[in-house]
Amino acid sequence: MAALGWLTPRRRSATARSVLAGEASAEAARKNQEATAPLHEAAEPDFPVLGDDKAAAFFDLDNTVMQGAAIFHFGRGLYKRKFFETRDLARFAWQQAWFRLAGVEDPEHMQDARDSALSIVKGHRVAELQTIGEEIYDEYMAERIWPGTRALAQAHLDAGQKVWLVTAAPVEIAGVIARRLGLTGALGTVAESVDGVYTGKLVGEPLHGPAKAEAVRALAAAEGLDLSRCAAYSDSHNDIPMLSLVGHPYAINPDTKLRKHARELDWRLRDYRTGRKAAKVGIPAAAGVGAVAGGTAAAIALSRRRR
Repeated sequence: MAALGWLTPRRRSATARSVLAGEASAEAARKNQEATAPLHEAAEPDFPVLGDDKAAAFFDLDNTVMQGAAIFHFGRGLYKRKFFETRDLARFAWQQAWFRLAGVEDPEHMQDARDSALSIVKGHRVAELQTIGEEIYDEYMAERIWPGTRALAQAHLDAGQKVWLVTAAPVEIAGVIARRLGLTGALGTVAESVDGVYTGKLVGEPLHGPAKAEAVRALAAAEGLDLSRCAAYSDSHNDIPMLSLVGHPYAINPDTKLRKHARELDWRLRDYRTGRKAAKVGIPAAAGVGAVAGGTAAAIALSRRRR
């Protein structure tokens, strides 16, 4: 299956559709912004800077905040609720197993997941998917949050700064995850809806690559932020445009290309995946191995059922 251009890293400049997607996501995030909990003193005196209201933090979601891809977990939850057939679940399981093993986005997998999600939700009400998203978070996502990345986000919150998720996942699902983690809000892909019902189309394009950078730029302008004082966190080289916008870029669980780029520019790196480094942040190494094995076994079992 051919990959869509929006999922490939070769195009770095923002197109009109990227700008539209970014601005739409920023507007949706601001509308759904939740009031933050009472703030406490920052654990680190130097960074994040306590009380700097011109600074904020932007976190990628998949494999940065959460192990695996949100859209695949969402697909599992929709299958459980009879939104689609068993053969589609097998594809979701295989894509998720591959994502866990490789730790990077595959353009064909992501395109397939996006197209499937749009066709599945067409005709359903936005409110219905938001309610289901809350349930799916508890079922499949809550236990996959990286404690190390969560601690980084909390440090910004404790410093009195806003923290936003920035993801290609649907903005409704991203909003659920942000709210459950106590974050400020989320920038995500905006699916078109008319009178509260999904049309099966997107506003602009998926929030990926250059579109993420445009969303962060638009939100920063609306919030009066100084990007040179902001931080951004991601695992993927596709997010280099977003990371390059801020004064404090971090490579979290980086893929090979991002790791190389980060080292060349002396960006900070954090990796919570390996047994050695997982032990330092309190993540049982066996849990990571078990998650990979479990995902692979599920994919194999489902593929056999189809034969």
